[in-house]
Amino acid sequence: MQKPLIDIQNVSFQYDYTQVLKNISFRVEEGDFLALLGPNGSGKSTLLKIILGLLKPMSGEIKLFGEPSATFKHREWIGYVSQKSNAFNSGFPATVQEVVKSGLTKKIGLWKRPGRDAKEKVYQALQAVGMEKFIHRNIGELSGGQQQRVFIARALVSEPKLLILDEPTVGIDHENVQSFYDMLVTLNREQGITMMLVTHDVDIVSDRISHVACLNQTIHFHGYKGDFDTISQNTLDAWYGHAVRKIH
Repeated sequence: MQKPLIDIQNVSFQYDYTQVLKNISFRVEEGDFLALLGPNGSGKSTLLKIILGLLKPMSGEIKLFGEPSATFKHREWIGYVSQKSNAFNSGFPATVQEVVKSGLTKKIGLWKRPGRDAKEKVYQALQAVGMEKFIHRNIGELSGGQQQRVFIARALVSEPKLLILDEPTVGIDHENVQSFYDMLVTLNREQGITMMLVTHDVDIVSDRISHVACLNQTIHFHGYKGDFDTISQNTLDAWYGHAVRKIH
């Protein structure tokens, strides 16, 4: 049996006297397309920081690819795309090619120069997200949706096995959201990249997702998307602490 890519067991965390996460347990298996759902303030950002090694849990255990997080050495196996609006100045004077190439730093090291195959890797990463035609365009000239695709290419260039996306549709107009998720499905199903999509929006849960985890300080549900669909509206509202709208 293959080891899960993320294995979180009984993890708790608090800031000063405020408990943010309580006894969290769930797994992300190879090939999953998991949506981590939760309202604002539910602990999603804290849990992400713990997974990425930026915070240590107060209690419990987290393993990455079968290894304890504290001793896990292959961080390049995990690609991370943060919320664009909080992570990038769109006026930064860099081309799409330069932005994507910077994603190789995690794999080769900060002070090493990319090898001769770097240009091909950049092109392949852009091709995977349908942005190869914009390779020499300045990043600031692109739309929000196009920029987000470039950021995903930046994460893909180091050939990760797991891609974590934090609210990836921030800054993307409604008309392009569906094609954006279609692109993620292609990466998941055709390239075999395991996906963990972090969002507060229940509406995005659709046939594209394979698994769902509902977080609000603790895990209220973790399982197949089909089982999530059977949850009553009243139960879902109780988990969130307010009325939510779920679209199938």
